[in-house]
Amino acid sequence: MYKILKKKVLTPNIFLMEVDAPRTAKNCLPGQFVIVRSDADGERIPLTICDYDREKGSVTIVFQIVGAATQIMSELNEGDSFQDFVGPLGCASELVKEPVEELKKKKIVFIAGGVGTAPVYPQVKWMHENGIDVDVIMGARNKDLLILEEEMKAVAGNLYVTTDDGSYGRSGVVTKVLKDLYEDGKTYDQCVCIGPMIMMKFAVMTTKELNIPTIVSLNPIMVDGTGMCGACRVTVGDEIKFACVDGPEFDGFKVNFDEAMRRQAIYKTEEGRAYLAAKEGNTHHGGCGQCH
Repeated sequence: MYKILKKKVLTPNIFLMEVDAPRTAKNCLPGQFVIVRSDADGERIPLTICDYDREKGSVTIVFQIVGAATQIMSELNEGDSFQDFVGPLGCASELVKEPVEELKKKKIVFIAGGVGTAPVYPQVKWMHENGIDVDVIMGARNKDLLILEEEMKAVAGNLYVTTDDGSYGRSGVVTKVLKDLYEDGKTYDQCVCIGPMIMMKFAVMTTKELNIPTIVSLNPIMVDGTGMCGACRVTVGDEIKFACVDGPEFDGFKVNFDEAMRRQAIYKTEEGRAYLAAKEGNTHHGGCGQCH
């Protein structure tokens, strides 16, 4: 069992929890994720690691209520425990694998949309701890949906906050802010974008125009986190990849966002799963037990 050490309500439907998970904390790196279950009969929920404390042996997760399983998670309190807390899973961020001195020569911008701020934060924190200043564009639909602003402000070189409705910070979507920064003379060598699939799609369209190489982090439907079920299948360039083992980070210029969004919508229905099994033939694993 994995005890909840801290619980914080970030917005009415977004929660932060710090969990006692020493082995995960000891081995994880920014960009990786965990899969949690509230109880023995609970759904497996993949969540990107928001923060970790190796000395304390804790891992911090952030999640939004989107269904029954996350609703049950939200009702857990400090002192309660998760049945399972599996990780670290996936590959660490590409940037943390590069030599620090090389990273210091780059102008890097992170784009965080909504709950995507949670997986952006550990990467920006890692940069800060290694003496690398990066810019961060953080956006949400409105002020009430912004999370981790103060935490991000403490580690970002420059933080640009925007809301779609103009209720706080700048007014407009994250891509507008990026374009505004370029008009003001800013340039970047690398972009990391994490958020809703549709936001990443349009962000990549913008970074292509500006010729900024872009990394995106995909969080599609996952079941086992080992690449066996095939639920998180995505097309990257001419290759089939599985976000749980090949990612979650990929070259944003190569990701087929339209296919990924269609697939995730279809996969939620039994008819859709059967359709995918027929359409994808031998490349559709079906190991999740949900396909017929």
